[in-house]
Amino acid sequence: MSIREIAREAGTSISTVSRVLNDPGYKCRSEELRDRIREVAMEHNYTPNPAARFLKAKTPEKLYYINVLMARTDQTQTDPFFSELLRVIETQIRKNTCILSHVWYMPICSNENKCARLDMDREIDAATGLNINSPDEEFDGLVIVGKCCDKALNAWKKRCKHIVSINRNSTTKLVDEVTCDGMKIAMTAVEHLASLGHTQIGYIGSCHHEARYRGFQAALHQAGLELIPDYIVETDQTERMGYEAMEELTLSDDRPTGIYCANDITAIGALKYIQKNSRKHYHPSIISADDIDDAGYTKPMLTTVRLPRDEMAYFAIMILMDRLNKNHTSICRMEFEGTLMVRESCRPPGDDDWSGYSG
Repeated sequence: MSIREIAREAGTSISTVSRVLNDPGYKCRSEELRDRIREVAMEHNYTPNPAARFLKAKTPEKLYYINVLMARTDQTQTDPFFSELLRVIETQIRKNTCILSHVWYMPICSNENKCARLDMDREIDAATGLNINSPDEEFDGLVIVGKCCDKALNAWKKRCKHIVSINRNSTTKLVDEVTCDGMKIAMTAVEHLASLGHTQIGYIGSCHHEARYRGFQAALHQAGLELIPDYIVETDQTERMGYEAMEELTLSDDRPTGIYCANDITAIGALKYIQKNSRKHYHPSIISADDIDDAGYTKPMLTTVRLPRDEMAYFAIMILMDRLNKNHTSICRMEFEGTLMVRESCRPPGDDDWSGYSG
């Protein structure tokens, strides 16, 4: 019988079961719960995993249980950037001899309007199985991946004192954070289009409370270019939505020559539409942000602004471990710069003498 099955039968969490069975001195929330866990384990002749005992013996400090909140995507993983980032986070957690207890997906945490209307304490408890009034789930640290609005963040702070955020946007100094500023990323992308001579520049992506849209606006203003509402397609940032947004722009009488997509997967959708409909002879320059693994395999290869996800994950876990070990108490913030990755999907306006969309 596994720890997971014991947890299910005892009506508690995996981390609580692990602590009770592997640490005789662990003080559980209640004697009744501890006795129930041990009773279930004895009934099924549970034997602790030797590898887990070895890990415990070889760890000089406290063994920490870390959870991850995916605040901008659901389990369908419509944005590969977040799934790629999660893999790096998992690796870093293991390298620090910590245990990843749970990965929770709550895109509602990034939605300002929904958070304002809802009781976030109730939403979090329902989605995670936590109970703020009588918690039976103990964990030491939380990594929040993606945008998380203040109301949701404050609700999470009631459940965990040690939180680090990895994001494109600042968390307004509520928790430790590692960022790659979304506004600066967008400005870098739009400035590249402007440097190629584009004056009619569009945008595909989220607009409401979105740093990348603010960066798009700021870059146009800085370059002395007009923001044309017909060139803006507000949409969810998925491949399908990028495809449909590109169709909408293609069918318009007045079309941008260059387009900034808020993330790579949206841009990939746009490129697929252009390639499929290449006979319509509308081949705008496309630029985006993230530099996911697929960005170098599109046709044409996608020009994008790279977010250093490996470095962001590495330092996020370092900061979390430092806080867990009580080496810092003040809120800290680390910001990385994006890097422009110039490939094939951006050309000067009117330069159609290339075969990037053919075949």
